[in-house]
Amino acid sequence: MGLGTDELAAIDALLGEEPAPASSGNADALARFRLQFPRLSVTRCDASDVDFETPFRVFPAASVFLVDASEHCWRFTSDPARATGIVVARRSERQ
Repeated sequence: MGLGTDELAAIDALLGEEPAPASSGNADALARFRLQFPRLSVTRCDASDVDFETPFRVFPAASVFLVDASEHCWRFTSDPARATGIVVARRSERQ
């Protein structure tokens, strides 16, 4: 399954946008991403939930982690070809 270059570019385009102050910012980007790529699992969490993991990409307001759920338990991966979904970890303004 995996993520191709088009999907990675879409992640960059959607989540790389600087959210407007006091707006839903990345939540809107996630909704658009889910519509564009319905086969991928998209999960949102707080950055503190994944403190000890290395993000695949870092954006102004969030970090993206790739998830491989091809086996019984899911795990983070750095290989887009194995990714079946993404986790978007939102950072607070003070991080």
